[in-house]
Amino acid sequence: MVIPERVETHRLLLTRLQLTDAEEIFYTYASKPESTRFVSWPLHQSITATRQFLLYARQAWAQSLDFSFSIRLKGTNRLIGACGFLNDDGKTQLGYVLGPLHWNNGYATEVTQKLVQLLRAQPDVVKIGSFVDADNHASARVLQKCGFVVEAVLKEWWKFPNQNSQAKDCLLFQYPIATKPDSH
Repeated sequence: MVIPERVETHRLLLTRLQLTDAEEIFYTYASKPESTRFVSWPLHQSITATRQFLLYARQAWAQSLDFSFSIRLKGTNRLIGACGFLNDDGKTQLGYVLGPLHWNNGYATEVTQKLVQLLRAQPDVVKIGSFVDADNHASARVLQKCGFVVEAVLKEWWKFPNQNSQAKDCLLFQYPIATKPDSH
C-alpha cells in the first residue's frame, strides 16, 4: 500500500507522524482524559510514552500496518489531533482523536472524509471500517455523516483502557465501497 506522507483538506494538513511531534501530541490530546476516553490506547503519563508510540508509528508505517497522521490547521500549522488507519491485508479500520479545544468544528468529519477518499483510491483496500464505544455518540454521528453504516452491535466487545478497562458495547461501522472507483 502506497500512502502519501502529506495530505491536505480544505482547512487541514494531515502529515505522517514524526518524533518531533511528541510534545505537541502529549499536551494537545494524549495526556488529556477528555480526549482519550474513547480511544483504544492508555492515556500517556509522560512525553516518554508519546515518544514510544511515535517509534511504533514509524515502524508500523514502514510495514504498511498502521498509517498515523498528525492533524494540523493549515493557516498556523498547529497540531490539533491525529488520525489514521490500521491495515490488515486490505481490511482497514480508521480512527481519529482531537484535542478538546478543537471539538465541534467539523474537523473530525473533514478528516474522515479525506481518509475514506484516500482509502477508496487504494486498489488493495477491500473494507473500510471503524468501531466506536456505543456511548460515543459524537463519533457515531461523524461516521454516519460520512456514509458509514452500522454493521453490528458488539456486546461487551472492547475494554477501553481509560474507562477502567470495563468491557463496553461497541458499534461496528463499515463504509460501503461497492461503488469504489475503477482502479485501472
